[in-house]
Amino acid sequence: MFYDALLYDELEGGWVQCNLCAHRCKIREGARGICRVRENRDGKLFTLVYGNLISKNVDPIEKKPLYHFFPGSKSFSIATPGCNFRCEWCQNWQISQMPRLMELPHGQRTLPPEIVEGALSTGCQSISYTYTEPTIFFEYTLDIAKMAKEKGLHNVYVTNGFMTSEMLELFHPYLDAANVDIKAFRDESYRKLMRGRLEPVLESCRMMKSLGIWLEITTLIVPGMNDGPDELHALANFIYEDLGPETPWHLSRFYPQYKMTNAAPTDETLLRETKRMGENIGLKYIYIGNVSGRQHTICKSCGQTLINRSGYSVHVVGIDEGGYCTQCGTLFDGVGVWGDHQV
Repeated sequence: MFYDALLYDELEGGWVQCNLCAHRCKIREGARGICRVRENRDGKLFTLVYGNLISKNVDPIEKKPLYHFFPGSKSFSIATPGCNFRCEWCQNWQISQMPRLMELPHGQRTLPPEIVEGALSTGCQSISYTYTEPTIFFEYTLDIAKMAKEKGLHNVYVTNGFMTSEMLELFHPYLDAANVDIKAFRDESYRKLMRGRLEPVLESCRMMKSLGIWLEITTLIVPGMNDGPDELHALANFIYEDLGPETPWHLSRFYPQYKMTNAAPTDETLLRETKRMGENIGLKYIYIGNVSGRQHTICKSCGQTLINRSGYSVHVVGIDEGGYCTQCGTLFDGVGVWGDHQV
């Protein structure tokens, strides 16, 4: 299904420049961009994935992961095929890399009103654009997000952050929260392993924060790729200094996947050491993912447990109706939390 794309310039000779993601692909007539889902036809840019739903689930919001945004709620989670990165350890490579590995697959054609109705009928409080890279199905997410807002639903991006400022300016009135995967803290790694660049990702994070979008950061720690102590320390410092100490940081354990099936899983000791390092820098909320055990949220001032988590079982236990710690009165850093319930 061809659908008019947004955010591009028409160039001489029938070329176009896509301004959706930071690749800013210049695309000749009849060709596609790096994402493989945006095509130049007769000097006009079209998206090939509008309404092409390849994955749909009702997930806990904690699975995004978002721990400080309507904790314990459900999120209607969707994806179309494609990605603008080429990560060799991709955890969802079967759908994210599909347009590059084969012809563009046909999912279930689902238009925006059906997505919004699905979210409402399943008791979800938000719609998450996730699994693949939501930036590359932007037009679809924008139309859904506008309708979702009218129905009282929230919108969430789970993203690699490699979008342009133009895209964020257009989308931010409808975007309530995002989890950005900062995959490494060396530009060399981004260029060599993801076919991207680091600085546009960092700038997207800064911009989301300045626009008032609730932001959480994830780093999948991959052995031999981004697990050096100096690199992780620099990343923690960036979160602390540029995004603020209240920004949650999720440290995820890597498991062999896609083209890295011979690699070892992340050592859990390294995850715990990185958590301590980030806490020593001053980050208030650090969580370890893809491991067994409880990941409670505690008050940054007095240490009282605010949110109990055991897997995806979530209970708000230490926050009053105003959003304050019941023991010391410190305001909780998050959205949609108070008392023993969510709204």
